[in-house]
Amino acid sequence: MLSFTERTINIIKNIPPGKVMTYGQIAKYAGSPRGARQVVRILHSMSAKYHLPWHRVINSKGEISFKDDDAFSAQKQFLEDEGIVFTKKHVIDLKAYQYHPIELDEDIF
Repeated sequence: MLSFTERTINIIKNIPPGKVMTYGQIAKYAGSPRGARQVVRILHSMSAKYHLPWHRVINSKGEISFKDDDAFSAQKQFLEDEGIVFTKKHVIDLKAYQYHPIELDEDIF
C-alpha cells in the first residue's frame, strides 16, 4: 500500500490539463480527509523533484492561495494557458473545472 505522500503525488500528477483539484479534495482521495495542509507541504517540497503540475491545485473557494503577487500571477497564467477562465474576482468555477477521478485505481490512490 502506498503512503499518503505517494498517493498525493500520484493524484496531483494525474490532474489533466484544464482541470483543478482542491487541497482538501486531494487529501481526501489520498486517505486523510483532514490533511489539506499536508498536501500544501508536499506541493511545496516535492513539486520540482516530481514535476508536479502544482498550478492545478487551488483552495476550496476556487481561488489561488498564493499571497505573493508573482506566484499568484504565474499560477493564474498557467491555468489560463490551459483554458481555465476566472471570474472578475479571480475565482475558478469549480463546477466547470474541478477534476473528479471516476475510478479509484489502487496503483494511483
